[in-house]
Amino acid sequence: MSTADTSAPDAETHATQTRDTEAPQARGGRSDGRMPGLVPVTETLRTVERRTPDPAREAAAVPAQDAGTDVADGPRRARWAFWRLLGSELGLTFRRPRNLVMLAVLASVPAVLGLALRAFGGDDRDGMGGFIQSVAGNSLMLTFVAFSFLVLLLMPVAVSVVAGDSVAGEAGGGTLRYLLAAPAGRTRLLAVKYLNAVVFAYAVTAVVALSALVTGLILFPAGPVTLLSGTTISMGEGLLRILIAVGYVGAGMAALAAVALALSTFTEVSIGAVAATLVLVVVCQVLRAFPELSAVTPYLLPTRFTSFDAVLRSPMDLSALRDGLLAFGAYIVLFCSIAWARFSGKDITS
Repeated sequence: MSTADTSAPDAETHATQTRDTEAPQARGGRSDGRMPGLVPVTETLRTVERRTPDPAREAAAVPAQDAGTDVADGPRRARWAFWRLLGSELGLTFRRPRNLVMLAVLASVPAVLGLALRAFGGDDRDGMGGFIQSVAGNSLMLTFVAFSFLVLLLMPVAVSVVAGDSVAGEAGGGTLRYLLAAPAGRTRLLAVKYLNAVVFAYAVTAVVALSALVTGLILFPAGPVTLLSGTTISMGEGLLRILIAVGYVGAGMAALAAVALALSTFTEVSIGAVAATLVLVVVCQVLRAFPELSAVTPYLLPTRFTSFDAVLRSPMDLSALRDGLLAFGAYIVLFCSIAWARFSGKDITS
């Protein structure tokens, strides 16, 4: 056999081996000479396939203790998130200079009122001798007088500003969309906004009561309190009745906050919601002045604001307090439902 005949089969054998080695590499197959860590695209596309996830396999991949911890921590995290959001909202409300100025103005009115009664207490030209004597006779009566002056206008103004700005102010400032982008939820956010307004409403009521109480103790004598019915009670019982009046007036301001919150969901201009709330309060007070509308008067919210004077009677007029609280509750349920219905389906564009 010649050398040419021997070299031909060797060349053919070498070419066949080369094809067998290179073909799997071209097709994306494995080769012993391939560098580790390099995965051909053809192999990846061929081996990876779409499939529906297997719940049993995923549950088995997660340890039972971890899965139980996640299930238990879910509601707890949601509750903590709610209270953190409420705390942040309260911090913003009570750090805002506008709100602090309103609280300061409300605190100054009882002081000015007490000074005026102290200075003109002996002048009976206006026929207010009995009214002045009731205040001058005991320091605790100044609290009820301050509520009578402020509960129909100035206190509603302060509450309407905070509640009316709660949703409309966020929309007008362009921050409402970012609040909803966080996993807070519209219902939770609306609940936080309303609770914030309720806390501020009770803060307004407490500031007025404390200012009047301190001013009265400084300017007028302390001792037994003579009620509107002529009965005299101890100072301790008088303080308890002031506390009941604070709770009642605060509930009335909370009902007004629900009205302002509902109006706030219909606009992106906070001043519009505040003005609309105050217009409703003024219109209701005007309607109360017409005897022909006496059938409607009991259903108007401002009508119940002044029913706190039931604590100044002996025995205490519990039926008047109960009817007022029921009216406040009805307003809260009605207008909070309106606010939720509007806000839950509203398109947030700002």
